[in-house]
Amino acid sequence: MRKPGKNFEPLLAKEAPPVVERMGLTWLMAAAIATILLWQVPGGDYILYPFTILATWFHEMGHGLAALLLGGQFKQLQISPNGSGVAFYGGELFLGHLGQALVAAAGPMGPPIAGAILILASRSFRVASLSLKILGSFLILSTLIWVRSLFGIVAISLLGLIILGVSFKSPRWIQGFAIQFLGVQACVSTYNQLDYLFSSSAGIGLHSDSAQIQQQLFLPYWFWGGLMVIASLIILVQSLRIAYKE
Repeated sequence: MRKPGKNFEPLLAKEAPPVVERMGLTWLMAAAIATILLWQVPGGDYILYPFTILATWFHEMGHGLAALLLGGQFKQLQISPNGSGVAFYGGELFLGHLGQALVAAAGPMGPPIAGAILILASRSFRVASLSLKILGSFLILSTLIWVRSLFGIVAISLLGLIILGVSFKSPRWIQGFAIQFLGVQACVSTYNQLDYLFSSSAGIGLHSDSAQIQQQLFLPYWFWGGLMVIASLIILVQSLRIAYKE
């Protein structure tokens, strides 16, 4: 069989075989549905444990980075073995009550937005590989700057090293598929916290993100929780539609 010449290398570097892309889209949608369902059943978190930890990291980083962008301080991030996490931030934020509401919303909505960027990056294998390197490096960097729990430091660093390993050692089409899969996991991570989004409490003396938005703006917490769930689904579907558009 004749090997592709140099003129074909740029094309092969950017495009996957059409059959692989069609199979990939079907598999990704099935994985997204299966992930959402598993997160809702007892024991599902253990099956998806690495992605549960990653989802927590996406969520808490959303809070912290939003606080930074709005003029506040991102002090530290803690992640526990049970998959829960908390971001500590402070300082006076721009936009007053709206700024407080945006930081609260950035936890549930930050992951879908980041996930959509990862999915769109898969349109070019070169960009997909670079995105994997950036994500893996940022996971490790975040442990040096913000993560302050021992479990979080070990788990997030390990995830970062694994993603970096994929970006350097795996075939290019696997890198494109991997960045899409991680993007899908980020988008559907919102559904790992349905009970949380539709609750006013996050524990003793704590308010859920949707309840915090209610306090800063208007309308009940369940409205904001439902809005974020719908927005996450729209972001996932639209990003996949664009990524697989001919």
